[in-house]
Amino acid sequence: MVKDSVELDMRGRCSAGQKVLACIIIRLALAESFGDKFGVLALDEPTTNLDRENVESLARSLSSLVRHRRAQRNFQLIVITHDEEFLRFMGCSDFVENYYRVGRDSSQKSQIRLQRITDVL
Repeated sequence: MVKDSVELDMRGRCSAGQKVLACIIIRLALAESFGDKFGVLALDEPTTNLDRENVESLARSLSSLVRHRRAQRNFQLIVITHDEEFLRFMGCSDFVENYYRVGRDSSQKSQIRLQRITDVL
């Protein structure tokens, strides 16, 4: 790990957030390496245990990936998250118009609603 231009020995010293981020980076690298022109990338709560600096960095990286893959017909990024700030950091309104919000109605039954991304951002 490199932080502020200093290489740190992280064996056995990673926080939960660093482990989550490392897993996401490894999965992205494997998808790029073995899944030439992979079509779907699904992330479930990718910001769990990440500090704001790493959330912003992940958001910028995913935004760059989406911009790079935009012309690819079969590419889809699916993000399941409660972290609306993460979506703002990604600049989601540049890529999509709508999203699905899952919630509960007054009788506690699940509802899935199509909403405009500008409603959250």
